[in-house]
Amino acid sequence: MEKIRLQKYFSDCGIMSRRAAEAEITAGRVKVNGAVAGLGDKVEPGVDKVVWNGRGIVFKANAGKTVLAVNKPRGYVCTADDEKGRKKVTDLVAGLGLRLYPVGRLDMASEGLILLTDDGELTNLLTHPGHRIPKVYRVSVRGELGQTALGILRSPLELDGSPIEPVEVTVLDPGSAGRSARLEMVLYEGRNRQIRRMCEAAGLEVTRLRRVRIGCVSVNGIAPGSYRRLGDDEIAALRRMARGDKTDY
Repeated sequence: MEKIRLQKYFSDCGIMSRRAAEAEITAGRVKVNGAVAGLGDKVEPGVDKVVWNGRGIVFKANAGKTVLAVNKPRGYVCTADDEKGRKKVTDLVAGLGLRLYPVGRLDMASEGLILLTDDGELTNLLTHPGHRIPKVYRVSVRGELGQTALGILRSPLELDGSPIEPVEVTVLDPGSAGRSARLEMVLYEGRNRQIRRMCEAAGLEVTRLRRVRIGCVSVNGIAPGSYRRLGDDEIAALRRMARGDKTDY
């Protein structure tokens, strides 16, 4: 993480305002790595040791921020504003009185895990195409689920004129006459309606599409239309994964 001004460090940790922190620094009550800090000093969160009045101040990157894991039902759009007046995923958390935004999207007919947050930095980390956060989906399909269809799903397909990242496809239930087959698909990017378009190319009709995991965060235990707040450890794990450490998954 880049170095930030010491007063911002205190503010981001939720300890005090920047102005109050400036007064404490000026009064000589703050030390960085054992030395008395000066106004204008910068620190690297998680690396430099900050002490105020003998108390160690541990950086929390999500201090003052909210991250929710929401189990989106069908029929909701993943946007904070909708000119068509449709139901929005943010309506599910309207009672909190917070201005939150979806991290990525699920199409209106899909359901499952979507993250909502007011943390712009975390959003950028999770949606950056180079960070390859795994997203796990359970997909029910109709059609001939043989080796030909599976080969197409696992092949280097092109969408919108460019190749997609390889997709991990596991058959959970091959289905039978009158019953849909079930697949687990792991994506590391999110093209527009990617899974539906892949299945269409393989001659399969999607009857249900549900996202069950984003990185280390699972939808398990969250009822449809409900949500839970992510803990500091989960948010920290998501940040580490986005920066290349996949050991948390």
